[in-house]
Amino acid sequence: MSKPNIYLGLVHNPVYDRNMRIVTTSVTNLDIHDISRSCLSFGVKKYFLITPVESQHQLVRRILSFWETEMAKAYNADRNAALQVLMMSNSIDEAIKWIKNQEGSDPVVITTTARAQENQLCFSDFIKVYQKNKPILLLFGTGNGLVKEVHDQADFILEPVSGVSDYNHLSVRSAVAIILDRISSVEYKEEPWTSFKP
Repeated sequence: MSKPNIYLGLVHNPVYDRNMRIVTTSVTNLDIHDISRSCLSFGVKKYFLITPVESQHQLVRRILSFWETEMAKAYNADRNAALQVLMMSNSIDEAIKWIKNQEGSDPVVITTTARAQENQLCFSDFIKVYQKNKPILLLFGTGNGLVKEVHDQADFILEPVSGVSDYNHLSVRSAVAIILDRISSVEYKEEPWTSFKP
């Protein structure tokens, strides 16, 4: 079974702040670089930075333009390669429309959260989403997480990443890397490498 194309969106609006007010957060340099590297490593088709703020778009364009220079490519060609996967988007809906134009169908939208809720999609059941043979859009929230309305409109809400303690405050960069690893590995859970010969 071939996996469908996976897309990722890092949402800066609408999200909650620590007082559960709906806000727009700022794009951070680390999220630009580190999440791009994770996306390229795990075969994500496109990484959307989602914000309606034009000044943030301009900031990202300046960063990307630097990494397109010959000096930057010579300094770190791997970083330049990773940033090719990144794309700015004004909204979640705009990202969904872009994916539909590329794929010919709406993506399965899966939101992520650090909060345990009822009827969340388990990592072990992610194979069922693959079997739909539709593109997948994974949405991650900045600030204090995606607003309720975004979760309500999604097809699935993914279960939180669980550690070995009650502490559950991963950076979004760490959560992205862990989740991409888990969903990339889940397809093998029913197919152990019994035929592997060193």
